[in-house]
Amino acid sequence: MNTASWISRQVTRLLPIVQPNRWASKGGGNARAGMDSDPASRDHAQVERSTRDRLAANLRHKAEAMSPRMLRRTLEELRDTIDPRISEVEGGRRAQVLIQSYTRATIERRRDMWLLMSEMFTADPEKIKTAQAKFAAAVGTPDEAAAEVQYRRATVSPRRRLLQRFSVLPEGIRFLVDVRAEMQPWLKQDKRLQALDVEMEYMFSTWFDVGFLELRRISWDSPASLVEKLIKYEAVHDIRSWDDVKNRLDSDRRCYGFFHPRLPDEPLIFVEVALIEHMAESITPLLDEKAAAADLDKATWAIFYSISNTQNGLRGVSFGDSLIKRVVETLSSEFPRLKHFSTLSPIPGLRKWLGQNAQRLLAITPEKDRIELGRAAGFEPPTAAHLLRALEHVATLDARSPLRRWLLQCAAQYLGHELIEGKPVDPVARFHLGNGARVERLNWLGDPSAKGLQQSYGLMVNYLYDLKRLDRNRAQLAEGGIAVAGAIEELQFRVQ
Repeated sequence: MNTASWISRQVTRLLPIVQPNRWASKGGGNARAGMDSDPASRDHAQVERSTRDRLAANLRHKAEAMSPRMLRRTLEELRDTIDPRISEVEGGRRAQVLIQSYTRATIERRRDMWLLMSEMFTADPEKIKTAQAKFAAAVGTPDEAAAEVQYRRATVSPRRRLLQRFSVLPEGIRFLVDVRAEMQPWLKQDKRLQALDVEMEYMFSTWFDVGFLELRRISWDSPASLVEKLIKYEAVHDIRSWDDVKNRLDSDRRCYGFFHPRLPDEPLIFVEVALIEHMAESITPLLDEKAAAADLDKATWAIFYSISNTQNGLRGVSFGDSLIKRVVETLSSEFPRLKHFSTLSPIPGLRKWLGQNAQRLLAITPEKDRIELGRAAGFEPPTAAHLLRALEHVATLDARSPLRRWLLQCAAQYLGHELIEGKPVDPVARFHLGNGARVERLNWLGDPSAKGLQQSYGLMVNYLYDLKRLDRNRAQLAEGGIAVAGAIEELQFRVQ
């Protein structure tokens, strides 16, 4: 190490140290150090210099976290980590030093490190161009396979090697998952980070392939630390107390999670299942802590009522399809009487979508029905605003109310017809229908909680997993059609 490098390294030790998320504290959570607010909402009116401009400069601008000298030194340390002349052991040691530096940095300095990894570790465009030309010329000749190999190698960025260097460390996978989670709020405002984000997603999809994952049951007898994670990560129906979580792990329930060998105590995704005698129509009895456990000898239905991803850093890496299949196989083996597999699912996008499309839906509502809606809402002829205002009192509507039927029709249209780029609009529907399920039944006030009313006027839906029709339903969706039960199809609007 020369004198300038030694001085630079010592100076960085005098800079402010801010503790990050799990790397400084076992409490977890996203690091907010050095941030005044969510980066997605911050004012970035000042034009930022490009990373290359900053590397070539001498002075730091006021808004920049790292000085040009520090930026150059960090880039040098990143490059040294993947220097082909060093051993794997030395490369790992250097990666470990970088992790330690990262954990002491503010979020702004971490962002500079992301930018370096994203922009300065790209594949050589000239090598790619040359290899691509050779591959194109070799197509149809005996040299085609070799040319393709060379082209693929040319497109591999040094960034991938850098990620691999971190990943071999004992804490490396955990570190990288947390790094990507920290990056997520910044991606929309800074497209320069997309290359690193996509590279990480690609690498994670390989490292977290379901073939490497272990399906484990989470029960009341599991370690307390694991049960606490269940409480922490539950994303569908908040767990209110220890009695609540105990109810969800009772004898008539099952909870399963996928675990990775490098994150043995951290479920990547988990599903909660109720074993009962019928297709559930309301979440209330399933979450009733005082209700007696169901008789497992009579249970013929398995109801998936909550599926939660736990790692924001693994966004885009799909586990749910395989999780449900594995759970169905496990339950069928343990309980041969189980014949039906269904969800009781929220409809998180319904209220917002209806607010944006109520006028269009009202226009395709038959005239006779519009007259009845106007009378029920107290305005004739009714507008979309009148109906939406009347639906604020959805809990008071009786079974014969035209407003109730119209809301169910809108929900059936939303789930069974509306597509964006060939995929269902609703995120939960997109997941289950993509797995081959069918929209089976709408449930009025299936979730009467404040959250349920806010996101879907209290409506919930059952998606049916008919094991004999999963492939057929997936094929139908690929052709632009959504598999729905007859009752849902009857509710959908008929365009005159």
